[in-house]
Amino acid sequence: MTTQILRTPEADLAYDVHGPLPTVDGRPPLVMIGQPMDAGGFRVLASHFPDRTVVTYDPRGLGRSTRKDGRVDHAPEHQAADVHAVIEALGTGPVEMFASSGGAVTALALVAAYPDDVTTLVAHEPPLIPVLPDAVAAERARAAVRQAYQDKGWGAGMAAFIAMTSWRGEFSDDYFAQPAPDPAEFGMPTEDDGSREDPLLSDRSWAVSGYRPDIDALNSAPTRVLIAVGEETLDTFTGRTSEAAAELLGQQATVFPSHHGGFLGGESGYAGKPEAFARRLREVLDDAR
Repeated sequence: MTTQILRTPEADLAYDVHGPLPTVDGRPPLVMIGQPMDAGGFRVLASHFPDRTVVTYDPRGLGRSTRKDGRVDHAPEHQAADVHAVIEALGTGPVEMFASSGGAVTALALVAAYPDDVTTLVAHEPPLIPVLPDAVAAERARAAVRQAYQDKGWGAGMAAFIAMTSWRGEFSDDYFAQPAPDPAEFGMPTEDDGSREDPLLSDRSWAVSGYRPDIDALNSAPTRVLIAVGEETLDTFTGRTSEAAAELLGQQATVFPSHHGGFLGGESGYAGKPEAFARRLREVLDDAR
C-alpha cells in the first residue's frame, strides 16, 4: 500500500492505493468510499480483493484529510468534487466504485456531476431522507438525535442515533412516544465530555442525509448504478432509503449480506460478514463485464 496526499485549493486529501497503478489485470481500480467513515473502515473489505488495485480515501475534514475551505459542514457536492480530483490523479480513466452510507450519497453526486468517472457504482445504503414517504417524520427523528447530542453529549446522541437507525418501518407516533434511550444500555458513556463536533450526531452532515439525488442525470449517465441494501436492514431507515432510491432509478435494490456495516470486521465493534459481503460485491462487479 502507498499513501498519497492530493493538494487542492480547498483540502489536502489523503488516499491509499492497495496494489499497482496501472493495474496488472487491465481492469479499472476499485475505489471504496464512505462518509463519515475514512479509509480505515475499508481495510478488511480491501483485503478480500488481493487481485485488484483498491483505492481508499479520507473525506475532507476527516481522518488524515485536512480542510482549507474554512467550513465544517459535509456537503455531497464538495465531497464529489474531491473524489473526482482523486480519480483524475490516479490517471487510469474511469474506475469501479463501492460506496457506503454517506459515501454512497457522495458517489451519487459524483456520477451526476462527473458521469464519465465511474463505470459501475455500487451505492450501499445511502441515507437519503428526501426519497422517503415519511420524509418529514424522518427529519424530525434526525433533529431529535442532534438535540440529544446537544443536550447531553456523545453517549446520549449515539444512543438516539442507534434508536433511530434501528427502528423498523416508518417513523410513527409510537416512535416519538418512546422514552429517550439509555446510553449505558448500548455500552455508551453517560458523562458529557463537552465536545459537539461529531459529524454523525451534529447537523454538520445534514446536507448528506438531506441530499436529493438527480435521477435524470443518474439515468442518463453511462455509469451502471446499483443501489445495494443489507439483508438485515431492509425495513430500517437506511434500508428504506435504499429501496426508495432504487425504485426512483427503476430498479430493485441489490441485496447484500449482513447489515449497514456488513463489510466491517470484528475490530470495528459492529462486525458484519466481510467475507460473504466481498464475495457478493465481486459477483456484482463481475456481472458488469
